[in-house]
Amino acid sequence: MTHEPHWLLDWYWNNVSGENVSHLICDYLKGRCKLRIAGDLHHYMRHSSVPSEGPVHVQHLLVNGCGGAFLHPTHVFSNFSQFYGKTYECKAAYPSFDDSSRIALGNILKFRKMNWQFDFIGGIIYFILVFSIFPQCQLDHILQDDSFSGHLRSFFGTVWNSFVYMLEHSFVSLAGVVLLLMLAFTFVPSKLALKKRAIIGILHVSAHLASAVILMLLLELGLETCIRHKLLATSGYHSLYQWYQSVETEHFPDPTGLRARIEQWTFGLYPACIKYLMSAFDVPEVIAVTRSNICKYGIQSLSRGGAIIYYASVFLYFWVFSTPVVSLVFGSYLYICINWLHIHFDEAFSSLRIANYKSFTRFHINRDGDLEVFTLAIDKVPREWKLDPDWDGEAKQPQQWSHRIKHPSKWSASVSHQDPLNTVRIVDRFIIKQTDNQDFASSNGSINS
Repeated sequence: MTHEPHWLLDWYWNNVSGENVSHLICDYLKGRCKLRIAGDLHHYMRHSSVPSEGPVHVQHLLVNGCGGAFLHPTHVFSNFSQFYGKTYECKAAYPSFDDSSRIALGNILKFRKMNWQFDFIGGIIYFILVFSIFPQCQLDHILQDDSFSGHLRSFFGTVWNSFVYMLEHSFVSLAGVVLLLMLAFTFVPSKLALKKRAIIGILHVSAHLASAVILMLLLELGLETCIRHKLLATSGYHSLYQWYQSVETEHFPDPTGLRARIEQWTFGLYPACIKYLMSAFDVPEVIAVTRSNICKYGIQSLSRGGAIIYYASVFLYFWVFSTPVVSLVFGSYLYICINWLHIHFDEAFSSLRIANYKSFTRFHINRDGDLEVFTLAIDKVPREWKLDPDWDGEAKQPQQWSHRIKHPSKWSASVSHQDPLNTVRIVDRFIIKQTDNQDFASSNGSINS
């Protein structure tokens, strides 16, 4: 018994470990090791040796880590077949290879739900990628095309031009792209060759960069459309305050001049506070007016404070706009890697936080002296539990075995059909025959699976 299943991990990582255990099994036990057990990988798999000429050092390789906090895939290890120079075949896998591959689809559908904290950093990264190409002032050619295909052609042409501008003229965005490339390259598992790691990293970053630029352009097109239809940037930064003043004058007249006296008594703070608070809540108008000024007079026309306000306002909307997309792109990356490339098995499944598919293995020596190995499992773990009233009512004898108790636990599932006592099933069973002492040195024993 070892902590890690070296036979699977060494095959996966193309590594050699556990030399001391291998020396013990091959040079000292010499065929008397019938079963190797390990955990660490949070699934169940059993491989048995294929009958062949020559001695077999280990007959069965079993890993059961289904008591872990999350699930690991099994289909990633489906091609394992060689250990100690002998051929092995998979006799049992839980969850099955098909179920494991299907579960990986959750990275596309559920990644954001299970990892909502990722939105914070993801939205910031996307904004850094497009920081230098805000705003887009020349969008007339996209809106003036007559056909839908023309709109698309102009749109993606502008996306490409923005990308070229980013490479040739930007500083902040280009630095963000380079840093993201470095992170993406180091994130790819080292088991792959450097060339493959570079290709995967570049494709990963390209997907994020394309998504960020497209989202930026959609946001700019939305602003441009609102400005063209006189919905934004019609009367300066304080249009909301001006509307408030007109409504106040019309519906709440002040014949005594109280408002003017309050303004005088507060040294102008009374109207100023209302004006700037309304401006803070009218972020689209601030963005639109500042964008129009930049397009007319250039970014140099803005003061440092004005630039900070503009980019902070754009960030608020762009962050909300981009967070669903960044999670979708990253989840799709994990899905492609785990199902097609068989990499990122730890990241792709730990991110899903699957608490189901629990199992444990029990051993029983029968009357013939053979070792029976059972693995029992439940597919779905109950989320809600309650105290079982029958547990207290059952008489218990001292030193009584738990498997002989009708109600072995004082807890039961709130929904009876989800209770483990009703859903548990045997996912694997095999027998290791007893070997006579005189045959230890020359025989590997017989297997009945």
